[in-house]
Amino acid sequence: MEVTAVATQGRYDSSDWVSRYMLLYSDTGQAWKQFRQDDGSLWDKFVGNTNSEAVVHNKLSHSVRTRFLRFIPLEWNPSGWLGVRLEVYGCSFKSDVADFDGRSSLLYRFNQKSMSTVKDVISLRFKSRQAEGVLLHGEGQRGDYITLELHRGKLALYLNLGELRFSSSRVAVTVGSLLDDQHWHSVVIERFNKQVNLTVDSHTQHFQTKGEGDSLEVDYELSFGGIPLPGKPGTFLRKNFHGCIENLNYNGIHIIDLAKRRKPQIYSVKTPHDQGEPATSTMCAEC
Repeated sequence: MEVTAVATQGRYDSSDWVSRYMLLYSDTGQAWKQFRQDDGSLWDKFVGNTNSEAVVHNKLSHSVRTRFLRFIPLEWNPSGWLGVRLEVYGCSFKSDVADFDGRSSLLYRFNQKSMSTVKDVISLRFKSRQAEGVLLHGEGQRGDYITLELHRGKLALYLNLGELRFSSSRVAVTVGSLLDDQHWHSVVIERFNKQVNLTVDSHTQHFQTKGEGDSLEVDYELSFGGIPLPGKPGTFLRKNFHGCIENLNYNGIHIIDLAKRRKPQIYSVKTPHDQGEPATSTMCAEC
């Protein structure tokens, strides 16, 4: 669910209430994360009650998508004891999740030979225990490419527009750290011509890519979770992503939703000893 606010009240007809608390949340019920403000700072100053009957509401500065919520009392009535009635406000959250096992990738194949765009918006959420792994890759014959991958627990974006001299035009932007912490992280890539914004968990890095053109030209397909080697089924160029990807959106196209509905644009590539497709679910429980 998506949590937007919390309300507390003391124990009925008593001297028991909590006057200050903090919130933790988790997708597994085992690894917990403390609520942070919009600027990334930890927040343990939720104001609670001063008596047992009044209801105190705390609206979160930003919503939290989670399966579990933990309430940690920090201060309470010194003349009484711990007592709380708790209500959580929020809404249901539609989630399309793919579970990647480190040996597979999803391919989104275009209707035409190549896709040329001057504007791109790519968004997703991911969580992983592995510090290395390709999330997204596409390339074209004229030298264009886009690669998004985890590298040493950081997120790296490589982007080139129409420049064949690879060494002089390669642009790499790295954002975040310790992103292999088994918590969900949100990613948005926004590109217009050469101007690019890479946002990870509300932290945005702006840069200008190099190259001779303003459009990104990708041939045949985009791959998610790995980079299949052409002509060698089940062989990958880089370490594959091992973890969960949620609500993967490429220019308005919901990739995982297409995979769940077994649409013909989506293909699965696995190592030779594996069969079938990456598992899709609403929980990605194995992660």
